[in-house]
Amino acid sequence: MAGSDILDTEKIRKEFPILDIEVREGIPLVYLDSAATSHTPNVVCECIENYYKKINSNIHRGTHKLSVDATNAYEEAHDKMIEFVGGSDREEMIFTKNTTESINLVAQAWGLKELGEGDVIVLTEMEHHASLVTWQQIGKRTGATVKYIRVDDSGKLDMEHANEIIDRHVKMMSLVHVSNVLGTVNPVKELSEMAHENESLVLADGAQAAPSMPIDVKELDVDFYAFSGHKMAGPTGIGCLYGREEILEKMEPFMYGGEMIRKVTFDSSSWNDLPWKFEAGTPPICQGIALSKAAEYLEGIGLDNIWRHDNELAEYTMVSLSEMGGVDIYGPPVGEERGGLVSFNLGSSHAHDIASILDDHGIAIRAGEHCTHPLHRVLGVSGTVRASYYLYNTIEEVDKLIAGIEEIKRIFE
Repeated sequence: MAGSDILDTEKIRKEFPILDIEVREGIPLVYLDSAATSHTPNVVCECIENYYKKINSNIHRGTHKLSVDATNAYEEAHDKMIEFVGGSDREEMIFTKNTTESINLVAQAWGLKELGEGDVIVLTEMEHHASLVTWQQIGKRTGATVKYIRVDDSGKLDMEHANEIIDRHVKMMSLVHVSNVLGTVNPVKELSEMAHENESLVLADGAQAAPSMPIDVKELDVDFYAFSGHKMAGPTGIGCLYGREEILEKMEPFMYGGEMIRKVTFDSSSWNDLPWKFEAGTPPICQGIALSKAAEYLEGIGLDNIWRHDNELAEYTMVSLSEMGGVDIYGPPVGEERGGLVSFNLGSSHAHDIASILDDHGIAIRAGEHCTHPLHRVLGVSGTVRASYYLYNTIEEVDKLIAGIEEIKRIFE
């Protein structure tokens, strides 16, 4: 069966105890909502426990052993995460609390200073609110205009339209790497080249890409790359922002306080070196260390393997739904590269009704607008049902989803 020969899911699932729970008596969990938050393997949980039991301390501020051990582990986590995205220097990896904060950091620290009347920010119609709302508001505050690359009928970006609106007035292009609704894998490198030819910077939202595919920021040719730990088998409360060092050096701090300073007087302050300049106060020490352990875990399995596995589960779902009939599926068709998620609607049935009934069967999916209100207006629907897969999901779980949808279809008919 599709996906069965790519990953040893039986072995992998043993690393995730939560997958063995019953959501109700006699009803096991079928978790198909990893695009929102993935689950956490034992090795990461043990890392968190080990931190609090053995080295819990503040960093960069103490000479005692616990502080030194915590500092070393936290700095090594930065080394691991810059390596994870194909970067080279720790100075270019900033820890935040999530993708949203990472995007806001760039928007506030770079955008407010560099943007003004006559400048253009280019987004796409499939942006998550973390990007769309942030740059929308920065545009209002600076006078910059926001333009959107259209999404075509196949769920892909209209590259002719992109070529029309990316010109010398564009100062920032912010785009999602993989759509959290359509599963579309956007041509980030091609768009980066177009933007850089017009002297624009590029920020990629990798929240749905980094957990499942190998990332090389140098190959993608982006200036910033943002992603979250909780979608890639790591803990919540930790995110990453890759940024080119020469740009980060020129940016003002996003927040002020301890840790991010070098010297303070009653009249002035100077800033710490990168990346600490952007990590004010006590940072997410344990979360950062645990995220690096999650990255090691995923690399041990192989990001290429995870990507193929998730993609095949998504294709299997699309084929099964298409054969059922009466189902509207959104995003690129079967046979084209896409992320491991499928968004769909069942006739006139409300997405939340479908999600509620599936939950009665222990099947956890997501329903609604998935923080993409404008995209759903483009699609002409009020919401969608989304099933999203990760390394621990199986064909048998997809079959349970399909059986549940068939039952719902019979009920509504």
